[in-house]
Amino acid sequence: MTYDLILGDYAYSSWSLRGWLLLDRFGLPYRTRLLDFNASASVGEQLVDLVLAPARTVPTLVTPEGAIVSDSLAIAEELASRHPDAGIWPVDPRARATARTLAAEMHSGFAALRTACPMNLRTAYAGATPSEAVLADLARIETLWNHARATCIPSGPWLCGDYSAADVFFAPVAARIAGYGLPVSDAARAYVAAHLADPAFRRWRAMGLVRGATLAQYARPDATIPWPGPAPRPARRIDTGTPENAACAYSGRPVTHLMQSEGRVFGFCNAFCRDKTAADPDAWPAFTALRDNA
Repeated sequence: MTYDLILGDYAYSSWSLRGWLLLDRFGLPYRTRLLDFNASASVGEQLVDLVLAPARTVPTLVTPEGAIVSDSLAIAEELASRHPDAGIWPVDPRARATARTLAAEMHSGFAALRTACPMNLRTAYAGATPSEAVLADLARIETLWNHARATCIPSGPWLCGDYSAADVFFAPVAARIAGYGLPVSDAARAYVAAHLADPAFRRWRAMGLVRGATLAQYARPDATIPWPGPAPRPARRIDTGTPENAACAYSGRPVTHLMQSEGRVFGFCNAFCRDKTAADPDAWPAFTALRDNA
């Protein structure tokens, strides 16, 4: 049972991030197809061209039997129904109800934050001055996060116990708070930091750094600063060298593209496999298993 997941741009599409996390973070099988945010045709038009009407937005999920689910909250509920043991919603009834409430409000609200601070995983800004409307959204978000922690009493960094769909839906919010340096409490900053350090989030961001164009419409006039998440281990692509591995860690196919990291050379079966790994080597379990067990 493999799902087809239609996504927008890795760096900019916050809705797509949610859809992808619902599959990748919970270990569900999927194939992806990216739409072009830089194309003359709109996302809706591209979906029509793919014979995916009535879908108009990304993410869009196509189930193995061909049902089209084109809303991230609907995707969460459908996947949870099909995979009740995956952990998409908490098992505890009180935590599950809380998580659903948080996800629903995130799904439908916070227009000021979304508009003023579009997700941009390619850069971070210093000196952003949030409006009163954005500050009100941030205050409401902190109210929800504090309520979840007080209600569910999690032992780890996530809102309702183990990582759940509630955290999926707030992952783009964490990216916005970090990327624009928005003012929040220490507790909120700790929750944001947990997202930035999460390997699945890091994999998504690594792909966003190397796939697609830098889109001018997402740029802001503020000064840029280094991304506030964990610093990636140094790595770079190279054209010549002798790799330690003969087969790509991801596909098992013969290597054709090379990367150097900390004096070692590794091979991959295509440029994207190499480049996403070079962007953040520690985010990719298949690669780290190869590297650390050699």
